[in-house]
Order: sequence, then structure tokens, then C-alpha cells
Amino acid sequence: MSTDPIFETDFVKEMARQMRALDTYGTYSGWTVEKILDPYIMTKERKATIPLIGDPDDETISRVKAFYNAIAVLIEKECKLLAVPLVHLTHEGFGRAIITVGKLVAVEKTLRDVHRFGFPSLSKMKDEADKLLGIALERIGQYPDVAGL
Repeated sequence: MSTDPIFETDFVKEMARQMRALDTYGTYSGWTVEKILDPYIMTKERKATIPLIGDPDDETISRVKAFYNAIAVLIEKECKLLAVPLVHLTHEGFGRAIITVGKLVAVEKTLRDVHRFGFPSLSKMKDEADKLLGIALERIGQYPDVAGL
């Protein structure tokens, strides 16, 4: 197992939980967190093997949903309010991810080319999640009455 401190962060732990929750057949049993999260790492070499235009498969869509579910869980953990993620995609891989807290849209992200969803590294994935979490917490702080409804 890797000794990288990123594997001890709340986000990476939650991502591993989300991915294990999707594993209905026990495929990930005994796998390391690094191996479970490997499909999220989209290096230039990996990206080059994926066509520019394509429809996302069910596994990719599940990974996108797991990413936003993990962020929603971290929002809940931070502010003790229910955060509800919604990912809506066309069959071509375009759409939107939102996370609502009460009646407040705390996170809104336009998604495109979902069939190529991923990050250059685990660190970059965590940075993106931290950025979205920061935006959400700031909005909740600005509009606590809307978020608390």
C-alpha cells in the first residue's frame, strides 16, 4: 500500500467508500484504494487511447456520480445539512452535476465529454473536489436561511 498522505484524506477515503458501494459483485474485495481509484486517473497517454467523440458507458457514468456523491458527503460532514447530488447526462455525455443543500444550489458544474472523465492525478482530483467543496461551503455560509430550509 502506498504511503502517500493523500490516502489518509477524507476525500480519498470517501471516494473509496463510494466506489466500493458500487461494487455489487465484490470485485474490489481485497483491492487497494489506489487500484480502486485508478480509473479516475486520466493521463495524457490514457486520454490518447479514448476517441474524441463517444458515448459514456455505465461504469464511467457511475464514476462521475460517485465523485459528486463523495463531495456531497463531505458537505454534509462539514455543515451538518443534507446535501443531495444530481447528475443529469445525455446519452452523448453532456449535462450537469448539481448538489443542493436545502433549496440552495451549492455546487453546479457543466459536464461535457464524460466518456473522458478523469484527472491527471489523484492529487488533481482532490484539488478539484476541494475547490467544489470550498465553493459549496462559501455559498452555504452566504445563504444559511436558504440552505437550512
